[in-house]
Amino acid sequence: MADPSSYRPKPGQIPDSPGVYKFRDEHRRVIYVGKAKNLRQRLANYFQDLAGLHPRTRTMVTTAASVEWTVVSTEVEALQLEYSWIKEFDPRFNVKYRDDKSYPYLAVTLNEEFPRVQVMRGAKKKGVRYFGPYGHAWAIRETVDLMLRVFPVRTCSAGVFKNAERTGRPCLLGYIGKCSAPCVGRVTPEEHRDLAEDFCDFMAGRTGTYIRRLEKDMMQAAEEMEYERAARLRDDAEALKRAMEKSAVVLADATDADLIAVAEDELEAAVQIFHVRGGRVRGQRGWVTDKVEAVDTAGLVEHALQQLYGEESGDSVPKEVLVPALPEDPDAVSQWLADRRGSQVSLRIPQRGDKKDLMGTVQRNAQQALGLHKTKRASDLTTRSRALEEIAEALGLDTAPLRVECFDISHLQGDDVVASMVVFEDGLARKSEYRRFQIKGFEGQDDVRSMHEVIGRRFKRYLHEKERTGEWEDTPAPTGPVPAPGEPAPGEPSPGGPGSAGSAPGAVVPVVPDPDSVREEPREDDGRPKRFAYPPQLVVVDGGQPQVAAAKRALDELGIDDIAVCGLAKRLEEVWLPDDDDPVVLPRSSEGLYLLQRIRDEAHRFAITYQRAKRAKRIRSSPLDDVPGLGETRKQALIKHFGSVKKLRQATIDEICEVPGIGRRTAESVAVAFAAAAPAAPAVNTATGEIIEEDDGGSRT
Repeated sequence: MADPSSYRPKPGQIPDSPGVYKFRDEHRRVIYVGKAKNLRQRLANYFQDLAGLHPRTRTMVTTAASVEWTVVSTEVEALQLEYSWIKEFDPRFNVKYRDDKSYPYLAVTLNEEFPRVQVMRGAKKKGVRYFGPYGHAWAIRETVDLMLRVFPVRTCSAGVFKNAERTGRPCLLGYIGKCSAPCVGRVTPEEHRDLAEDFCDFMAGRTGTYIRRLEKDMMQAAEEMEYERAARLRDDAEALKRAMEKSAVVLADATDADLIAVAEDELEAAVQIFHVRGGRVRGQRGWVTDKVEAVDTAGLVEHALQQLYGEESGDSVPKEVLVPALPEDPDAVSQWLADRRGSQVSLRIPQRGDKKDLMGTVQRNAQQALGLHKTKRASDLTTRSRALEEIAEALGLDTAPLRVECFDISHLQGDDVVASMVVFEDGLARKSEYRRFQIKGFEGQDDVRSMHEVIGRRFKRYLHEKERTGEWEDTPAPTGPVPAPGEPAPGEPSPGGPGSAGSAPGAVVPVVPDPDSVREEPREDDGRPKRFAYPPQLVVVDGGQPQVAAAKRALDELGIDDIAVCGLAKRLEEVWLPDDDDPVVLPRSSEGLYLLQRIRDEAHRFAITYQRAKRAKRIRSSPLDDVPGLGETRKQALIKHFGSVKKLRQATIDEICEVPGIGRRTAESVAVAFAAAAPAAPAVNTATGEIIEEDDGGSRT
């Protein structure tokens, strides 16, 4: 625990202007980001007597090892910079709202030539118009099904659309009148885009115009005795009215507003948002957060506004935002919202009338969400805590293993050998920490040797991170000299192998960044968590006694003796420990065994997914992949020109040069690639005796 006085800035060093500040821990990770109108006054609050600080603030300042700040010219800039840094560094002591699910939106892809209406989740894309969010995807589909009678916009995928273009026949929706069938030219791109724009206008709340127009056309058709057309227009108007009825009218004045309510206790807070457009509730969503910093309702509202509108612009930011409490600086927040919308935004607390009544409804939803979350979490926490305690007791650990890493090997008859590493923290999967490896030390099938290689590579990276951050003083020294980055360490052969220049007895593979892990190495001192920087309390391997022994041997060779190792064998679900001849048998109803099984199964899933992807990529490969400078477009041009890979292989260099875009040097490279990949003899079907030819894709049939 650090003493805040050890890194307190000198008097007069902190400016008294607006700015954003960052607290970093001893590893240079950013742990808290804040903003202030006056940096000197705000930071002085952190360096007072620890007894007078809020417990959460006290934990933060004693965890930190340094503080730095950036001066800005206005409070609006401070708000924007604070949001950007929280998104970038993900500080552990900042309030971060988390959705308990991914909310579906109704999206119209206006960035395509023929816009498509579909359900979308996840991050928003540029050029796509979004409506919602909705509580359920089926609610979107019901609404769209009603509206396609009037606005027959394309809803099919790109594959279905291209197939219809190729065959000249529309899909079923085109035949029943719920799609204008732009795929077969029934409407022009301009006419179809107009339909999509009308669809968006109706969803945005401008509903009266279209219903009045349909009713006027219906009356005119009836007067002209076109009764079938009049009946169809009547049904269209009824469909639009039913679509409107699915979102209740809550504000009579066609208001566009977002209503935000907060329910909180000492430890957690829940936020509920109602999106009202045209006086109707068009969407609802909710967040829950742990109160890891000392924050009041106004602060929770400000954090919610940052998360809700930080990535939005234009009409996605409403004209009016109603909140239960105003942020510390409401003028700066209002200006920030106005900058994102491009026009004035009203940020206020509703005082009377329909808006206050609706705010009460949103508040009740927030209270229910917090109660439900606490009930679920209490159950989950109890189960996970019991599971971790059972594992610690069964394995003889001093404390519960809060971080568990599990490794699994996957291959297909010795080909495409890969490994996975999954991470569980507090009994929950932490997918951002997952890693995958290619086995490169040898070829063939040897799970034990593969496990030794993967464990060694993972913990060499851990030692490298500790050496780089200067943590060796608090860490047991490895057997023999400590390897510096790029130098051999004791226990394994050097890269050059026996007898290579510079090799000596006891030299090992250099501690260098692993090129096969999922992510690139982050820059130093940027405040982000470094990969492989955190050691687990328990390593689980998928396998029995041989795999456990290999993992333990890899750790011993690196001098790591404070990490427990066990294996979970699939056959009888036995838990194996190093140097034990008999397994540990956990009861079948044990929560600890269930947790180990979930971790093992997740490692297996992650490994086999990677292995299948590598195998599929290898199967799809062709000699053209090895031709330098030959992109996908020219590959397709070659196949299209000759009709098949077989005919392309038989073509001369001059014939290849006839393909548009293919020069003589590229043609020569293509010919050389096919010559190098030519089979020694034709394949023969042993059942029939016939020679197996190659199809257009290059595979044998």
